[in-house]
Amino acid sequence: MFSFQDRSKILHLLNSYSFDVLVIGGGITGAGIALDAASRGLSVALVDMQDFAGGTSSRSTKLIHGGLRYLKQLEFRLVAEVGKEREIVYENSIHVTTPEKMLLPIYKDGSLGMISTSIGLKLYDFLARVRKSERRKMLSKRETLALVPFLKEEGLLGAGYYVEYKTDDSRLTLEVLKKAVEYKAICLNYARVTDFIYHQNRIAAAKVRDEISGEMITIHATQIINATGPWVDELLKKDVPNQKKEKTLRLTKGIHIVLDQSVLPLEQAIYFDAKDGRMVFAIPREQKIYVGTTDTFYEDDPIHPVAEKEDIEYLLDALKSVFPTLSIGFKDIESTWVGIRPLIYEEKKNPSDISRKDEVWTSPSGLMTIAGGKLTGYRLMSERIVDKIVKKHRFRHAKKCMTKKLPLSGSEGLRSSRFEDFLNKKAMEGAKYGLNFGDAKMLAKMYGTNIDRVFELLGKEKAAETLPKSLYAQLLYSIYQEMAYTPADFFIRRTNLMYFNLALVEQTKDAVIDIMSERIGYSESEKLFYTMQLNQLIHDAKGDGNETGALD
Repeated sequence: MFSFQDRSKILHLLNSYSFDVLVIGGGITGAGIALDAASRGLSVALVDMQDFAGGTSSRSTKLIHGGLRYLKQLEFRLVAEVGKEREIVYENSIHVTTPEKMLLPIYKDGSLGMISTSIGLKLYDFLARVRKSERRKMLSKRETLALVPFLKEEGLLGAGYYVEYKTDDSRLTLEVLKKAVEYKAICLNYARVTDFIYHQNRIAAAKVRDEISGEMITIHATQIINATGPWVDELLKKDVPNQKKEKTLRLTKGIHIVLDQSVLPLEQAIYFDAKDGRMVFAIPREQKIYVGTTDTFYEDDPIHPVAEKEDIEYLLDALKSVFPTLSIGFKDIESTWVGIRPLIYEEKKNPSDISRKDEVWTSPSGLMTIAGGKLTGYRLMSERIVDKIVKKHRFRHAKKCMTKKLPLSGSEGLRSSRFEDFLNKKAMEGAKYGLNFGDAKMLAKMYGTNIDRVFELLGKEKAAETLPKSLYAQLLYSIYQEMAYTPADFFIRRTNLMYFNLALVEQTKDAVIDIMSERIGYSESEKLFYTMQLNQLIHDAKGDGNETGALD
């Protein structure tokens, strides 16, 4: 059950049964916990007040990476853990995770030297158990400029060259959730926890409002988990017996900007120093380059952060410092996005220096909270928290963790060594459904083994005259197989088109809204609201909402 058609049935099930585990929060952390618990045989419910991955898990730097910079902070255990997890996440989600060669230029006056970088990358290879074919190389100045001819030459000594993994964070989250649903987890978006119910001062249930219908339900569970990311503190305030604050959460903001590859003609990713010593990524994706990220404390409402003028200027200045011959300005920015990171506050530390380690604590009421952590480490975080739950409640029916070798939805039976053959085979099959080779291959890469279901939906449906066939295929699958309810769900979390093809969003938004309205059955007021919401999100993504006026 993972379709808008199932909402009433899901609400009934959530309201009728008592679960072993209720996860509040449908980002990557909550999704990972739901999958781990459900695959062990526990009964699991998950709710989110927004869409799945509606917060940080659709607004990250979209990398599964080992945290090379944590070597500087001497966090060797963290580097080892998340480095090993890179490989696990990659092999379990082949279709949404791709190896990406990363260039790390080294300058005479930079924070890294050739020897220290070589040692650091070698240590990284060892700690993360990097596969032999992906281990680091050290490049000379000439070799470095051969890869990126427009790189700043002055003071350039050479570069480190290593591999990270590029992902689609929101689609990764969805594939985790879909796998959890295969193991009978009951998951619902747009379902807000309004209050808790207690028995002898112990948390026993959550009151939940369906944000679409307004219906109120009560979900009983043996263990309730707060995995709400930037909203951890907000949910903790609802926990009445929790008299003292166990941890102090600090939010930090990271923005990204998107440029066309014709403006910044990178063929592979680069990781370089900004003037203040922070490291910045520039990563190719679909004929675009996205650049990020900033790291500043954030005090406003995390529900709808936008890129401000000074954030954008910071990234443009960083680009100018390393690519001085390129003329890149506000006019070249096609879109932006902003992510809010929930970190455990450490006194007198700058945002970039606060540890990304996850922490779990339990309130006097029994509410369990998880905060901090990295996208890369979601599986291991989930394993640890479910281990705690199983031990605490002595769930004898719980099996051992199996997620280390559990392919996510869409990756069943796929192997990295044969993935290209799979894509080409499915691309040829796409011709039966009126798709050209390139579009069919794109869809196969996006959905993995679920492409057969996409083809099946296309085969049953009459083509939409108002949409390209490949986009129509994505829309149908999102509605009927991925619980998309609003146009923003589709354009942001299901496809990422809002960030990487904003022009297509503007061209097709009216048609998409009409089709979703017809299929889902919006009321007139819903259709108007979702139209206004989408227009506002387009406005913000273009940067029209900040002070620069630069992207008009």
